[in-house]
This record gives sequence, structure tokens and C-alpha cells, in this order.
Amino acid sequence: MPYLSVDDTHLYYDDRGDGSPLLFVHGLGSSSRDWFEQVPYFADRYRVLRVDLRGHGRSGRPPGPYHIAQFARDVAVGLRRLDAAPAHVVGLSMGGMVALELAASAPALVNSLVIANSVADMRLHTWGDLWFYLSRRLAVQILGVRRVGRLLAGRLFPKPEQETHRREFVKRWSQNDQRAYVWSVDAIMGWSVMDRLPAISAPTLLVSSDQDYTPVSAKNRMAARMPNAELAVVSDARHALPVEKPDAFNALVDEFLSRVDGPDDERSRESATAGPVAEEMSAG
Repeated sequence: MPYLSVDDTHLYYDDRGDGSPLLFVHGLGSSSRDWFEQVPYFADRYRVLRVDLRGHGRSGRPPGPYHIAQFARDVAVGLRRLDAAPAHVVGLSMGGMVALELAASAPALVNSLVIANSVADMRLHTWGDLWFYLSRRLAVQILGVRRVGRLLAGRLFPKPEQETHRREFVKRWSQNDQRAYVWSVDAIMGWSVMDRLPAISAPTLLVSSDQDYTPVSAKNRMAARMPNAELAVVSDARHALPVEKPDAFNALVDEFLSRVDGPDDERSRESATAGPVAEEMSAG
């Protein structure tokens, strides 16, 4: 299996197809396997890359603490070593946070962004925010990963006809390392890119399910702070949108990327040479 050595760990990645680089970044407790509906759809026109973030999937699980900035650095190193920059970067949930951090810290590595069911600010502003953090952290410590996986599966795929999705989710989620999951929860909480959103100039598609954990209004506020962002909403959908409604998700991403990679788009012809900030992220 292909691996990249980054700092203190090794990262599993998958590389298929030819064309403009298109990187998919998974969410918390997930892995690159959850993009199984996207790879065959895009690999005939794009160079499709997937990565397991540290602590997830088939990547190494070094001791914590973890940070979103470290996840983004890992991705930056990978893109440069694979000669895959600038890339279109698609991130779901925590993967969206990693994509936003990458775009803010190393803009020369990013051609465009698709941010699905994610937010720009995970600071603990209210008691509700604190409860969300503690409940996620304590649940897996008390109940274990498999039981938490069953609970999450029912929320993500509640319909009777989604039984196959529920079973597969529990199977994969149960493979999480408990400590790495907790370190990743800690990485999310307290992170924010909200004050840096106006500086992210890459064309950006924000995608929100109408029944996501966070409301559509939160994504609207993000779009309003970004100079080149738009929002699309998918109805009757929940957090795991690329798995639950792959046809709708793929169509939105496909149409957006077609516009970004159009003949008049200058960004699609930019040099892959990273600036000083990107060099710093990928050093070592």
C-alpha cells in the first residue's frame, strides 16, 4: 500500500486517474474509504487523491495531541511530494476544516475548495458548545467505539432502506483507535479560521445538507465572509452527504469544478510552486 512519511508518522494515500488533481479529505472517525462513491465518478477526468489523516484509517496513529494545523500540514506535505498542487480540495466535516486551514495557510497549494457540512469556528462559545464537546469525548471513552458507532449510524442513516449503510458504517467506525479519536476531537474543539475567511480567495463551494448538525444559516455566514464562495443546499439529507446522496453531491461538485477549470479560469493554470507559508508547512 502507498504511504507517505510525514514528521512522526506515515500516511496512507490513494492516487488514481489523470488530469487536474482532486483531493478528498474525510471527516472525524472516518477514512478515505468513505469516498467510494466519488472515486469512480471523477477518476476518468481528474487525478483523484484520497488520504487517511493521522490517527485514522490505515495511517499511523502517533501519540497526541493532534491539531487541525497538523492535519493541514500533513496534507500540504503530501500534495507537494506527490507533485499534485495546486489541487481542488474536497473536505467533509473535519476534512472541511482541514481544507479551510490549508487554504488559509498555504493558498498556493489550493486550486478550489468544496466544503461539505463543515464550519469555520469550533471555539466553545456557549454551554451547548461545551456539552457537544464533552459528550463526544466522553461517549467513546465510556461506551467504546462500537456502541458509539451504532448510535451515530442511526442518526446518519435513519431510513429503513439505509440498513446497508448503517451496517457498513458500524463496521468501519468500530476500527477507530479510541485514543486517536479523542485526540482528534480535541483537535477540532477550539479551532477557528473565521477571522481568516476573507483572505481565502480560492473559488469555494459550500455544500450543506438541510438536516446537518449545524444549520444552513451557519454556512451562509461563512459564505458571506469569503470573497469567492457560494452555497448549495441538499434537501432531505444528513451529515454523511457523499455516502447518503452521492448522485446529488457528485453533480454539485462536478458542475462547480467544470466552471473552475473552464478555459477562462486563470487559477487552473497557476504554478504549483508554494509560497513562503506553504514552504514552512511542508518543511521536514
